[in-house]
Amino acid sequence: MKLVETWVKSPFLKESSLLVVGECVQTTFPDAYKNFEKRRTVLTSCPEAENHGLIISKLATILVCAKPKDVTILTVDGSPHCFGLHAALSQALFLTKAKTLFHHYVIVKGKASEVSPESVRVGRYLHLVQKCVKSCPEILEELSRLSLEQQCFTKASSK
Repeated sequence: MKLVETWVKSPFLKESSLLVVGECVQTTFPDAYKNFEKRRTVLTSCPEAENHGLIISKLATILVCAKPKDVTILTVDGSPHCFGLHAALSQALFLTKAKTLFHHYVIVKGKASEVSPESVRVGRYLHLVQKCVKSCPEILEELSRLSLEQQCFTKASSK
């Protein structure tokens, strides 16, 4: 079921364990997805196709109206639009002051990896990301293994 098309007072949302998953995760990484869907209410979303403000609003309203036990976000790491789901949950929690348990997971090389809420927040502040890159330059080697874009830039700059 799609997040933005779901009624926030739907009985199945009430006190649920909610999984908000990037729209493409189910088909692109079915094994990783199956590990998360068990005993959770699944809502899908794609920030590339949906209004980011609407996603924040919908999550905030669900937090207030349905009072889920917990919320987990599962997306593809490295996707610029998937990052929006993580940021949207952070914003919804901030706006509502909800004390809901929450987790952020990203799929890297087919496996889910938990990321901290601080990582999500730092990701929004590029000057802080810059400090991290400068203090840990070996991270660019890992980026080159993961990012086709980085591989192109690395090849172009070495010419």
